[in-house]
Amino acid sequence: MPRPVTLFTGQWADLPLAELAPLARQMGYDGLELCTWGDHLDVPKLLSDPGYVAERRALLERHGLNCLAIGAHLVGQAICDPIDERHRAILPERVWGDGDPEGVRRRAADEMIATARAARRLGVDVVTGFTGSSIWHSLYPFPPTGQELWQRGYDDFAERFEAILAAFDAEDVTFALEVHPTEIAFDIASAERALDAVEHHPRFAFNYDPSHLAYQGVDYVAFLHRFPDRIAHVHMKDVAWGRGDGSVGVFGGHTSFGDPRRTWDFRSLGRGDVDFEAIVAALGDIGYRGPLSVEWEDARMDRIHGASEAAARVRALDFEPAGAAFDAAFARRDGGPEEGA
Repeated sequence: MPRPVTLFTGQWADLPLAELAPLARQMGYDGLELCTWGDHLDVPKLLSDPGYVAERRALLERHGLNCLAIGAHLVGQAICDPIDERHRAILPERVWGDGDPEGVRRRAADEMIATARAARRLGVDVVTGFTGSSIWHSLYPFPPTGQELWQRGYDDFAERFEAILAAFDAEDVTFALEVHPTEIAFDIASAERALDAVEHHPRFAFNYDPSHLAYQGVDYVAFLHRFPDRIAHVHMKDVAWGRGDGSVGVFGGHTSFGDPRRTWDFRSLGRGDVDFEAIVAALGDIGYRGPLSVEWEDARMDRIHGASEAAARVRALDFEPAGAAFDAAFARRDGGPEEGA
């Protein structure tokens, strides 16, 4: 069967799940990648209330939907980040607490461990998310930055994720980092370094999203071939680049998404510059059979129109892998070529 087409609910967290679920089905989705904010999934309730687990499952089943991944991006961002006022806006109060940076980071790590346990309660094998990064601010190496500082950032990440990955392993759940600017891995080279930092832990994998690689100039198809056994989940999201009026570069010029001056911006799937035909072929090459999860973002378009269009586009792009060589029919039963072929 073709891969399931799911919708990441992070951009829809303003809607209660009881309202989003039937809408997602109407838009053409097979399931939801449920985020752990809004009212979509409450991690403490998943762990403490069996009735809540049953209610979430029943709600999805009532609308013909499944859940194949949980998104824990917001809490994940606080695990390794330098903490500032922006984090308070995205974190639950139980994680923010008194706002002491190290306390926030430790509570965020505890919440991620709890999310692994919650995923197992819900019968989900993959948690997608972010890590944050203590060294993202030093992306451009001035003041002069040596490898020692950057290595301390990877060591910090590895130390903070040691207990997290052990907990994921105990629950038979995989953590899939969305390779993304502001994270410990944001391109192929940094993804390799992150893997090395955690000694290629079997529970550390990637949530592949080409939109965060393409505008940087990273070969987003090569990423799949470089990490064939680490692609645990896939986001289908488009981006346009090489646009704008020439006044804003790749770093964004402190402009907001949707600003027409920007050289790059996210687009509804099929309306940007990402080659999804090549991506689907590469996913077949590496044997990925998991969900294709639409993360819908386009500052210029109505989201229901865009997400409905995106679901249809993904279905049109996806296909069953070949069961045999296409030229097998030309061979005689003894293996030799047919005469005249």
